[in-house]
Amino acid sequence: MLFFRLLSYLPLSVLYLFSDLIYLIARFVISYRKKVIDENLKFAFPEKSEVERKKIRNQFYRNFTDVFFAETIKMLTISEKEIRQRFQVINQEIVDAEVLKGKSAVMMAGHVFNWEMAILGVSLNTKVTTETVYLKVNNPFFNKLMFRIRTRFGGLMTEKQAFRKSIITLRSQPRIVYLAADQRPPSSEKQYQRDFLNRPAYFFEGGEFMAKKMELPVFFGTMTKVKRGHYRFEVANLAEPPYTSHEAHSITDEFCRRLEKTIKNQPDLYLWSHKRWKV
Repeated sequence: MLFFRLLSYLPLSVLYLFSDLIYLIARFVISYRKKVIDENLKFAFPEKSEVERKKIRNQFYRNFTDVFFAETIKMLTISEKEIRQRFQVINQEIVDAEVLKGKSAVMMAGHVFNWEMAILGVSLNTKVTTETVYLKVNNPFFNKLMFRIRTRFGGLMTEKQAFRKSIITLRSQPRIVYLAADQRPPSSEKQYQRDFLNRPAYFFEGGEFMAKKMELPVFFGTMTKVKRGHYRFEVANLAEPPYTSHEAHSITDEFCRRLEKTIKNQPDLYLWSHKRWKV
């Protein structure tokens, strides 16, 4: 932990030099998950040429190394002032307004870079309590490291299994529940299958179940990369109660449509190295 903390005191401009080196290794030496990335891109963008998809893949490598070998490390000690300069949140007040009225709200987003910075950015820009539901990292050291990073500015982090037990407190302790809703559920979990970027994929529906069961408003966060190390996160209404006229899966389906649009606008920001479509 001390090593990463000392490393994080370096300016991002210096950390990006490390990222540049790892980018070259990932792209040209080890071809990190190249087969998985190429397959994912081929299904997602059949209308694009091989040259266009290769360009997206190479830009993805750049974003991937920037996020995990520079920006995430920097977030271990980054100042509040610098986060505010680098991460702009638009319309946070519309979510806060619901919580200030005494009702919890669900915020749904996808694995679009830099979602880790979004956890800190939203925590700093909100006037209410935020709780991010996460899946444990298998490695205990990195799980502890990421927990420390994600809670630096007061946001709560709750592991998925523990969150199931605390759901009942959403009425008595109103807060924003932040979900990365595009994760693939394990086979042991209840799954919803639908097409996503042109092929079948499984989705958790915890956000939909929670919203409809407790009559909670749902919001969607759109991530945009402005330039290297600078992001914009815009919040918009996704669904609101009453849900009596909603069909099954309506919230998840709308989330998927919006996430697909976000990905198509800046395709190199999505986590293409993940085996997302394994069904």
